[in-house]
Amino acid sequence: MLDDETHEVPTSASHQPLPELREDAADDPTTPAPMLASADLPVDAEASAQIDQPAVEGVATDKGKKTHFARSFREWGLVVIIAIGAAVLMKLFVVQQFYVSGTSMITTLHNYDRVLVNKLSYELHDPNRGDVVVLEESQGAAVNRDLIKRVIALPGETIEMKDCVVKIDGRVLVEPYLDPNVVTPNNCGPDIDPPVTVAKHHVFVMGDNRPGSGDSRGGLGPVDYDQIVGRAFVVIWPKSDWQWL
Repeated sequence: MLDDETHEVPTSASHQPLPELREDAADDPTTPAPMLASADLPVDAEASAQIDQPAVEGVATDKGKKTHFARSFREWGLVVIIAIGAAVLMKLFVVQQFYVSGTSMITTLHNYDRVLVNKLSYELHDPNRGDVVVLEESQGAAVNRDLIKRVIALPGETIEMKDCVVKIDGRVLVEPYLDPNVVTPNNCGPDIDPPVTVAKHHVFVMGDNRPGSGDSRGGLGPVDYDQIVGRAFVVIWPKSDWQWL
């Protein structure tokens, strides 16, 4: 039966000192660290992802190699196409290789020499005296052949030649490119007599081997600018004949 009396709780039971909680208890070397169950261990998401990563990386690396190879193949293919296109354009519009057939330019050029011809030269300026040019000679309705000669006289000039001495407008032309062993007073082909006045937009050409050249002195006549393919500027083959022209 409960009544209104109060009963004092024994002091020994109610005021027992509680164990002291210290904030640095974990730093106390004498205090053993609490053990956590494996289920309670903290999980690092990044580390966990890396555990499973090797298999994924292997697949990604193979795909990356294939992608890199395909990209490199496309890039090199593009480079090759551009190079071929540039070479074709260069040949059509800028520089073309020709080989010499014949001896009309001895000893400047020899049979089977290979020369480079600049096709843009005369788009930028008119031919100059002394230029070695490749030109087209028409031999019929559909037949053309390429010749290589040297420009001797320019539009409006009057040229004459006697005993291998060339005169332009009455003045002797100095020709250091002629070989004196090939061109001699008694061996220089037909004279230019009477003198010839070169028409506008034309040049008078001759070969350096004067006795062995068919040129403007004969049936070829003065050459129209439109017949000129370009200016030969260097011999590239054979190595022994290499020279600037």
